[in-house]
Amino acid sequence: MKLRALLIGVAAAAVAISSGVSAQADEAVYGVLLKTLSNPFWGAMEKGIHDGADAAGAKYFMQAVESDQAAEPQLNTCNTMLERKPAVMITAAINSTILLPCLKQANDMGIPVVDLDANLDHDIAAKAGVKIAFTIGSDNTAAGRQGADWLVGKLGKDAKGPVLVIEGLAGNITGQKRAQGFRDELAKAAPGLNVVASLPGDWDGQKAANITNDTLTRNPDLVAIFCANDTMALGAVEAAYAAGKGQQITIMGVDGNVDAVKSIKAGRLNASVAQLPYLVGKQAVEKAKAVLAGQTVDEYTYVPTLVLTKQVLEENKEPMLQYVK
Repeated sequence: MKLRALLIGVAAAAVAISSGVSAQADEAVYGVLLKTLSNPFWGAMEKGIHDGADAAGAKYFMQAVESDQAAEPQLNTCNTMLERKPAVMITAAINSTILLPCLKQANDMGIPVVDLDANLDHDIAAKAGVKIAFTIGSDNTAAGRQGADWLVGKLGKDAKGPVLVIEGLAGNITGQKRAQGFRDELAKAAPGLNVVASLPGDWDGQKAANITNDTLTRNPDLVAIFCANDTMALGAVEAAYAAGKGQQITIMGVDGNVDAVKSIKAGRLNASVAQLPYLVGKQAVEKAKAVLAGQTVDEYTYVPTLVLTKQVLEENKEPMLQYVK
């Protein structure tokens, strides 16, 4: 664990150096706080931030924590970042409340706050005295609905059988919206597909594998699994194949990260609702620059999503595939 944290710290330092943080003290430097670089989703977003900064002529420094669950360490990292007085704080909070004390302090210092991937609840933030300049990400509820519609298109609206939903970290608004969107749409589109369990997998592949194993014990006729991110979906895939049911269960995730793409091409993971984190990161920097210039920016910006399947990837005709990193 310590080695992993050290490697992440080294990577973050490398980004800071390569991004020109050694620039003059009076030059605007953006602060970027991600969740973890060990998740390919955030790695793709960092690439977008890097390219967006290059295009905008902006400088930035970036920090990340050890895992998607390291809430307290993320708050500590946020507080430390404020000591450098960034021009803007671009943040991907682990949950909707953990960073609020730090972000309130940022606002008090005159630093705008940007919400990456809709991890902050605007109403909760406002009650804590935090003003969010803008949120950019995918519509997570719509992504869940899109996953359900794809599943119903594959299995049929008259399909029947048990379905498992594996949510993200308990208390995280992103995972909650993805799971809720999926459940609500599935109930309308194919009432015979019954969600027998909807459990938090904490964005962790091994936990998702354990949940899959437990659910299969109680529901050996499981027909589908929806996971709120790809890391968990890949864990579910491994558990299903280990149980000899990899070809019988339709499994999908959300994010469209590089590991999911490999698994889909290999015919193991069936689908992923691609969130295009690269595009989120790129546009976040562009819009942050506009905010600093005093321009008006929409409170919410949602980038497109698309369902990645083996057919979509092999045909390679979808224009948005250029943003799948």
